[in-house]
Amino acid sequence: MKIGFIGTGNMGGAILRGFAASEASEGCRLLIHNRTSERSSRIAREIPGVEILPDNTRLAEESDMIIIGVKPNGVGEVLREISPNPDKLIVSMAAGVSIASMEAAFGGGDVPGKFIRIMPNTPAQVGEAMISMSRNSRVTDSDFDRAKAVFAAVGRCEEVPESLIDCVIGVSGSSPAYTYMYIDALIQGAVDNGMEPEKARVFAAQSVLGAARMVLESSESPEQLRINVCSPGGTTIEAVNRLFANGFMDNVREGLQAAVDRSKEMTAEKEKK
Repeated sequence: MKIGFIGTGNMGGAILRGFAASEASEGCRLLIHNRTSERSSRIAREIPGVEILPDNTRLAEESDMIIIGVKPNGVGEVLREISPNPDKLIVSMAAGVSIASMEAAFGGGDVPGKFIRIMPNTPAQVGEAMISMSRNSRVTDSDFDRAKAVFAAVGRCEEVPESLIDCVIGVSGSSPAYTYMYIDALIQGAVDNGMEPEKARVFAAQSVLGAARMVLESSESPEQLRINVCSPGGTTIEAVNRLFANGFMDNVREGLQAAVDRSKEMTAEKEKK
């Protein structure tokens, strides 16, 4: 399969790196085009075998699947450039850009294009992404399965209705940032208590990784898993009680809701234009 990447910044680059490092990439041609040649050259040096295409039109012509990783305000221009290829599978990760608006930018009419809208996160770079996938009516099950195989190579992916994408942004798209803040706070606290920074980094990050796997692999709820760790009168319950008292759970939910609300605002802003 020939996979074209238009834009290989933070998110597009993370998916490209993660996929290129996976076994699923064997036999695939990976084509890229960026607005700046410097970025393309840097990616090509980093990932052997990546091919740089001179423009988006040429990339679309040569690709079976096109993954768009440009900023939301650049999606319309890209779609107009690749619109002569209505039967190519097009995947967009742009926040706030609905499938309907992509169809309109692509030209609409009888052949609105085959669109999958995804919401990934940057752990794709290490093969641990969470990616939602939503599609329009022109995407067949075969098309969808081809795309899903690419994104499953960089983590987990699930099909969701597009109406849930704002929620997805809050719970997984943006949440690595909240998690990094939590890990950073653990590291700082450990350093304050005498641990070397690099060792504190490992202790904190591995504990979060282990806890996440427990949630995914256990039949018990996160609440019950927390209770299981908290012995009466012990150290953990003391910490948990302090976090509850300081509004930890509410703060996280408020942060998630802020991301959801902003996503809705961005979509509304794009639809007005």
